[in-house]
Amino acid sequence: MIPKNKAVFLDRDGVLNQEIGTYVWEPEKFIILPGVPESLARLKAAGYLLIVVTNQAGIAKKLYTAADVRACHAKLQSACGGIIDALYFADAHPSVSESILRKPSSGMLEKAIARFELDAAQCWIVGDRLRDMEAGAAVGVRGILVGEEEAGFAPHVADLQAAAAVILGQ
Repeated sequence: MIPKNKAVFLDRDGVLNQEIGTYVWEPEKFIILPGVPESLARLKAAGYLLIVVTNQAGIAKKLYTAADVRACHAKLQSACGGIIDALYFADAHPSVSESILRKPSSGMLEKAIARFELDAAQCWIVGDRLRDMEAGAAVGVRGILVGEEEAGFAPHVADLQAAAAVILGQ
């Protein structure tokens, strides 16, 4: 079967919600960034599946649980009208356990590509770290870096709203 679908893979902290300098696992501290619901709606309207791919090492470090992560994801889905197609998280940390899911490895993207029959050449990954870009590159997905980190990578934009404009050719 020929892959036919396209998607935008989205890192979570620093792209969809505020990066607070530590682990974000409490829903009351999970603050969705301005313009995120509108940007996701524009991408969805253009035919992109929306797939969150996030490292959650705090689970391996026993700082919080998978249920805590799911509670934050429920808040995100609620704020965005339930339009996110899948939310994947890697619960490993190199100091505790290895995982092919944890970015910069591409396991989460590979799972979604298989599940949703995605054409990697039509997909994008939006992240705030080079490890996000590396995970995308490993499977042939173009990357857009957002925020202030890792300057020098192109394309590099301010936020998800600007990334959506690049993806949509605006």
